[in-house]
Amino acid sequence: MPSILHREPGLAVIDKPANVSLLADRSGEACLWEQLPELLGTRPYQVHRLDKGTSGVLLVALTVDVQKRLTLAFQQRQVRKFYLARVTGSLQTTGSLRIDLPLRKGRKSRYRVAGQRADIAREAQGWALTTGAVGDGHPSRTRLRALSVINGSTLLLLSPTTGRTHQLRVHLSWIGHPILGDHLYGRPNAREQQAPRLLLHCHRLVVPGFGTFTASVPDDDLFFGPAHSRPRSRRDAGSAQT
Repeated sequence: MPSILHREPGLAVIDKPANVSLLADRSGEACLWEQLPELLGTRPYQVHRLDKGTSGVLLVALTVDVQKRLTLAFQQRQVRKFYLARVTGSLQTTGSLRIDLPLRKGRKSRYRVAGQRADIAREAQGWALTTGAVGDGHPSRTRLRALSVINGSTLLLLSPTTGRTHQLRVHLSWIGHPILGDHLYGRPNAREQQAPRLLLHCHRLVVPGFGTFTASVPDDDLFFGPAHSRPRSRRDAGSAQT
């Protein structure tokens, strides 16, 4: 069930559980938006979205004025977003790297890089399309930092600087490190990608004029692995700079 992390006049910060759609979808299952009026005791106003499988910090406006302020802050990229994800393979980094790959719509409600996989080059600073291969997609940028390698998979701290649909999932898949449990952009039958949920969590949002909001990581063992494989402390995972 969703819970309230923070509330003030005009704003509620929700801890969204995994595997619950924000809005009604074709599955016919109950969505989070239907639960919010009872939880909050008032009408909610949408500001941004998290995928069905993604857990973590969700901002909900309680007035039209706050909705407008927050929507503008997201549009102007003033909100700093930090996610945790566990991905396939060993992806060790020294400091932070950048994925700079434009995105466009693909087939069957999917999104894809606006270029070919063969045109993605690994550079010292990260990943980008080779010169001359840039397509007609929307600019999309993600910063990442590896926190630990766990049994052949990697725990990442991610900070998207743009906010495209499925951006983190597409970026990580196209550089060869799909998120565990991602059956849309990964290989659902691959043994190394099996997980009971999408291992993507919106850990922290820094919102100018409102504050910093953090949601604890659920399913600790899925994200961090056994205790001896975890980062030195939870603070390391939550405060790493990108």
